Amino acid sequence: MVKVKICGITSIEDALHAAACGVDALGLVFYARSPRGVSLDLARQIVAELPPLVTTVGLFVNETPEQIREIVDTCGLDVIQLHGDEGPDQCLYPPRRVLKALRVQGEHSLAGIDDYRVSALLLDAWRPDSYGGTGHVCDWQLAARVAAGRRVILAGGLTPENVAEAIRLVRPYGVDVSSGVEIAPGRKDPERVASFIHNAKSAV
Repeated sequence: MVKVKICGITSIEDALHAAACGVDALGLVFYARSPRGVSLDLARQIVAELPPLVTTVGLFVNETPEQIREIVDTCGLDVIQLHGDEGPDQCLYPPRRVLKALRVQGEHSLAGIDDYRVSALLLDAWRPDSYGGTGHVCDWQLAARVAAGRRVILAGGLTPENVAEAIRLVRPYGVDVSSGVEIAPGRKDPERVASFIHNAKSAV
């Protein structure tokens, strides 16, 4: 069964609702330019309220290793997601698990992916003015090729309406959604969150 991650969580209420719906992981954004960014205090509160088997992921964009480690330790996060321009050598944070996001823009976007020694690759849509959360769909055919040989988390433009089809075509390890289940940036729609998780978990 595919794993489901809801990213851009900004409230305890949204976090607990997603957990009650069966989400596997929740993403907290530590990027000042994102409308979904959270403070350290709020992140700590969210993590503290979660059930014990929900994985927490901290999302960072071109942040310093020292700052990443400090935030992860302070908030008690489980996984590091690097969503900027980090190269393979900048993705090593033992003993923490790391997800490396790659914004897919044709074949050249996948050059050198085997150099990333990370727990999974998160494949997102490429946009010139954003590092994620754009609502644009990733290239599913390219993603499927990567997923055939690597652990892939599919992101980019996923919604409750298209996630089952995406899973059938790509066969990813997991799926990641943010804007596709929102009322507004950072505010999740409870019904869309529930539908997304159900549709992803029941996809065959």
